[in-house]
Amino acid sequence: MSTLYALKPAFQARLRPLADRLAAAGVTANQITLLAAALSVATGVVVAALAGHRAVFLLMPVVLFARMALNAIDGMLAREHGQASKLGMYLNELCDAVSDLALILAFAVIFPAWGVVAFAVTAVLVEFAGVLGIAAGTGRNYAGPFGKSDRALALGIVAVLVACDLWVEAITPFVFPAMATLSLVTAINRIRSGLNGSGD
Repeated sequence: MSTLYALKPAFQARLRPLADRLAAAGVTANQITLLAAALSVATGVVVAALAGHRAVFLLMPVVLFARMALNAIDGMLAREHGQASKLGMYLNELCDAVSDLALILAFAVIFPAWGVVAFAVTAVLVEFAGVLGIAAGTGRNYAGPFGKSDRALALGIVAVLVACDLWVEAITPFVFPAMATLSLVTAINRIRSGLNGSGD
């Protein structure tokens, strides 16, 4: 099922010159991976702590985009500059999970916590289901409809609406449960794709 992940090659093409310069400067893929996680955790903490000032949620779309860019760059450094390693694989997956949890759970200060937690858990399950494709012999799975890029876009939109005082309170109880449901569907699709021998 198609997701924003399909736009990744074009996104990488834009970032490739920067990745090349970073490689030439001695920056490693693992350093970029850790930077993305640290940025995400710091943002989650700041947003949660200052949630009373709704403008702080404007940090979310900026950091979510930056995280996507850093994730693309670390992948290019690994694949295109000979930096791929087993440690890098572990760091990439674990740091992604930590980043997701930090950024999603920050919303629990203004949305029903159970829905936010459900979304956070199912988001991690989505990526776990994708990684299991490697063990199944079909490769890392990116099937949709609600992969990492899609989650980032949705969270960014929610954050902007909150920050600009445009949020419709009537839909508050339903938004994060709906995203959790989409994530659960995505996890199931990734399992099915893996069982059918498809990586996407």
